[in-house]
Amino acid sequence: AHSLAGFLFLKAMAALLFFAMMCPIWCGPEVAALKRSIKKLENRLLIATWQVEHLQRHKYFKSFQPAGFNPQTVVDTDSADQHDKMWHRNTCEYFYELIQFPFFNNLHLSDCSELFDRLRPQSGFYRIRPNMHQEPFLVYCDMDDGGGWTVFQRRRHGRVNFNRDWVDYRDGFGDFKLWNDEFWLGNEHIYSLLSEGKNLVKIDLMDWEGHSNYAFYENFRITDENDKYRLQCGQYSGKAGDALSGGSGMVQQWSAALCGMQFSTKDQDNDRYLQGSCAQENEAGWWFNRCHAANLNGKFYRKGKYKAQYDNGVVWGTWKGLWYSLRHTTMKVRPLLFLDTGSGAGEI
Repeated sequence: AHSLAGFLFLKAMAALLFFAMMCPIWCGPEVAALKRSIKKLENRLLIATWQVEHLQRHKYFKSFQPAGFNPQTVVDTDSADQHDKMWHRNTCEYFYELIQFPFFNNLHLSDCSELFDRLRPQSGFYRIRPNMHQEPFLVYCDMDDGGGWTVFQRRRHGRVNFNRDWVDYRDGFGDFKLWNDEFWLGNEHIYSLLSEGKNLVKIDLMDWEGHSNYAFYENFRITDENDKYRLQCGQYSGKAGDALSGGSGMVQQWSAALCGMQFSTKDQDNDRYLQGSCAQENEAGWWFNRCHAANLNGKFYRKGKYKAQYDNGVVWGTWKGLWYSLRHTTMKVRPLLFLDTGSGAGEI
């Protein structure tokens, strides 16, 4: 899974090891320089490995092994030259086994902001581990909008069905292959990212005319499954309007405010609408009240304005109203105290 980048790293490590064995005395500056070189190689291999594993997982190409590198090859040790080759291969094989999993499992990058601070990679899919008690999982990292954003929701083209049951929303669904895929990261993963609350969530929106807008929420978080992933919004800022709080009117806020609401799906009704199910009417899993002023997991309608029995589109009511279904949406998070490289319009 480590492909050419791994092989180059192994060659470098083997050469450094050989040099160490051949040199009886080391001086301080040489040791320091060697450690810096190894650290740079480790970082480069980390990024390359994640990228190659992702490409192989989705069958973009088959496993590749450099020509001439075959640890199973039997070599005649009577020849000094062949003996050196065998030693080189055995050393590479040793390092290959050494770095496969223990090396990477000890890095434990908790989110995309740590990855951005450490390596400044491009936007793409990477594995993170917010909680030491859970397995690493794949996320999309937006490294362009100031850097360090972990994306947990995205709507792009309507090919992914968001009318899912509780288990799907809990575990996550959608495509995790290309930069413009649609997905819901999963409430358990979102909970692990947001549970401490010391974060900033940005919601990027785009209409069908290409106009963009956004909303920020400080200390945005959700509770665990026992409390049905209840939403806590935090302080709003931005230009799209505070739709999660229900809008400006008292009546709208009472019936449509989503802050403090539990998550609902078509098979788990946790809303405040006693006459029916908001999740079933809106064909989405979301934090519903009676029912909403915003629903980014709604039904995907092309061309924006739509007509239906219920206002079940991909909506942000304080910007485009409840009867305009948005074209692109993104929900992403990073730490509240984060020094970015200059936020822009957002990668949506």
